[in-house]
Amino acid sequence: MYRADTIAAISTPQGEGGIGIIRISGPHSLTILQQLFRIIPNGGFTSHRFYYGEIVQPATAMVHDEALVVYMQSPRSFTREDVVEIHCHGGTVILQQILRLVLAQGARLADPGEFTRRAFLNGRIDLLQAESVIDLIRAKTEASVALAQHQRDGSVSGRLHDLQQLLRQLLALIEAYVDFPDEDLGETDGSVLQDLQSSALALARELIAGYREGKVLRDGISVLIAGKPNVGKSSLLNTLLREKRAIVTSIPGTTRDLIEEVVSLRGVPVTLLDTAGICQSDDPVEQEGIRMAQERIPTADLILFLLDSSRPFDADDGVVAEALSGRNVLIVTNKSDLPPLMVLPDALSDIPSVSISTTTGAGIEELKETVAEMFLRGGIPDSRELVLLSKARHRDAIARVEGSLLHFAEALSAGMSPEILALDIRDALEAIGQVTGETTPDDILDLIFGQFCIGK
Repeated sequence: MYRADTIAAISTPQGEGGIGIIRISGPHSLTILQQLFRIIPNGGFTSHRFYYGEIVQPATAMVHDEALVVYMQSPRSFTREDVVEIHCHGGTVILQQILRLVLAQGARLADPGEFTRRAFLNGRIDLLQAESVIDLIRAKTEASVALAQHQRDGSVSGRLHDLQQLLRQLLALIEAYVDFPDEDLGETDGSVLQDLQSSALALARELIAGYREGKVLRDGISVLIAGKPNVGKSSLLNTLLREKRAIVTSIPGTTRDLIEEVVSLRGVPVTLLDTAGICQSDDPVEQEGIRMAQERIPTADLILFLLDSSRPFDADDGVVAEALSGRNVLIVTNKSDLPPLMVLPDALSDIPSVSISTTTGAGIEELKETVAEMFLRGGIPDSRELVLLSKARHRDAIARVEGSLLHFAEALSAGMSPEILALDIRDALEAIGQVTGETTPDDILDLIFGQFCIGK
């Protein structure tokens, strides 16, 4: 429940930094600032201007730090309340000292995500835009930043608004017949209802179709590099990361633990896992590494089955192939700079493959492109066109809209009463409201904003 009190929190990450920011929002923000801040030179505050001065203890006038402060008068602020930001030195102790001073003047420590929640409750942003804030903070690639920005600036909300408008037009026509029960749906009006239903259904399906790409760009994918020892798994990891992260030697079995790193492949956040070579081994340490690799196989979104193209396919390669059976696999044949001796067995002939050389870099760009295209329908999207849903909750809500519209079409064809038709459209509107926040229950709001850090 919204409380019209004044909240405060440190909005910059914990640890040492050049600058730390304390944010205050609520009706007493300016009063608290006036009690703690001594302007140099002395004077009043104008909204949306920075002022230089000192943070002082009100009772003793002891100076705690020099600072820049800005006062943002309601409604021209992030929360649409009076907001103050104190920009001081970024040490942990000094930030905590100043925060305690603020709280002592009557502010309350903000809950996680409470500033953004107030922006939502005060109508500055809808729920989808609010959720995009945390996606923007957590984005790992330029494409995922672009996706979050498009959601934050209202591009996706605009498409939902278009869908709402179509549904509201449908509902208005239907309710006209509910209000005048002696009137029957004429052929012309029935055709108008069908056209509106078709347009709404097409838009809902367009939004649902974009979810897969949106989820990939937001959450990324996990890619496990698997193969027998000494085929170049660690070399491939280092090549994709463009740094020496894994030890590379000519001695088989060098990697005995999982190595996990995040890299951007054509804008897709990819968690790469380099694993121990899968083979028959009597070494207990190597066996443990193999066991760990096999445990991670079912959890990977994609497995790069790495083979040495300069050597024939052998029994150890077969052990790996058996372990990967039924999984999403891309065969990567390494060492294309050497004379080829590898002939893939017929059982692997239908699996897509890419030829590379970690020594010369040949095929690496093709590998990146192939991995990205396996998860992005139609290739790499233009960042200017990333009007996509990216959360399962949003996708499920629009899928409910689709179901309601399909049921509406069946009911319309069957000549059902306007009251029955209206139920489907109201259900669809309620589902969209769960995405925009108009009909989202408080417990769901608590879960969403509970994911935020304190101070955002």
